[in-house]
Amino acid sequence: MNAARQHGRRTGALMALALTVSLAAPPGNAAGQGAEPVSRAEFDRWMEEISNWGRWGPEDELGTLNLITDETRRAAAGLVRDGVSVSMALDLNTERDALNANPFEHTLSTSRFAEHEVAGDVYRVQYHGFAHSHVDGLPHFAHKGQLYNGFPVSGLREDGAERLGIHNARNGIVTRGVLIDMPRHRGVDYLEPGTALTAEDLEAWEEATGIRVGSGDVLLIRTGRWEAVRQLGQWNFVERAAGSHASVAKWLKERDVAVIGSDGVSDVMPSGIDGLANPLHELVIVGLGMPILDNLDLDAVAAEAARRGRWEFLFVGAPLRVVGGTGSPLNPLAVF
Repeated sequence: MNAARQHGRRTGALMALALTVSLAAPPGNAAGQGAEPVSRAEFDRWMEEISNWGRWGPEDELGTLNLITDETRRAAAGLVRDGVSVSMALDLNTERDALNANPFEHTLSTSRFAEHEVAGDVYRVQYHGFAHSHVDGLPHFAHKGQLYNGFPVSGLREDGAERLGIHNARNGIVTRGVLIDMPRHRGVDYLEPGTALTAEDLEAWEEATGIRVGSGDVLLIRTGRWEAVRQLGQWNFVERAAGSHASVAKWLKERDVAVIGSDGVSDVMPSGIDGLANPLHELVIVGLGMPILDNLDLDAVAAEAARRGRWEFLFVGAPLRVVGGTGSPLNPLAVF
């Protein structure tokens, strides 16, 4: 079985488990907040309209990480004033539950080496899904048999992707991070699951804060997912989650954003596009060549940003150098 089929079966199994385990009903969703329906034909048109294929040459494997230049990094470093560093990752989840069908496995062992008492670890994790903080690389999604820049899915093999592997991001993601704290903007603790954010919502936040999202940025959107879990308990996240409408992909192309991330999976669920759970993932990963940061913990960084009244900071993230990997667990940092 090739890697693409294996991943599809794992993802399908995860979603099936999440949908069959009894959880609390999803919190109520205010009228008009859900995703606007979009046809599959329109979705396909968007894929063509936003395409970055060939923009950086036919052999390009970096995608929108090309937008992070030396000058971009220098400018981002200038945002550091206090030296305060904040993690935006969850602790790796070792507990099996409805949304974590693949818990992080950690085994510690002790031994003696040249009269020293030493300890070591074995780690194992299937990090894609809805439980672990991670970066989705460019081989993670395909569209009609093709990956970003037209590379074929036949290049996805059990020993790794032939093209676009996460090892291409070996120099890390170092740039300006912009945090859109949408619950704070709206004066609520969290967005109701199922709430769909649009480009108009993002621009309303820009107008309120005076910050404009631009080229080479890492855009982080907080929905208040973990605050909702604290107040309401866990619900069927796969069935209903706050996030961005697929149409936001066009706005991300216009602004030349380098990376997007969220405390969810960026996509609103239900997505409004028949049969597609994560259409924004497909559009930005395949069409734009843009990595996505999933399942972040944005509560601490939101508190630090609010305390300072500063929604931009130096973002630092370094994926593991796994040759041919579809992504990587990640502990991204915000430095104020």
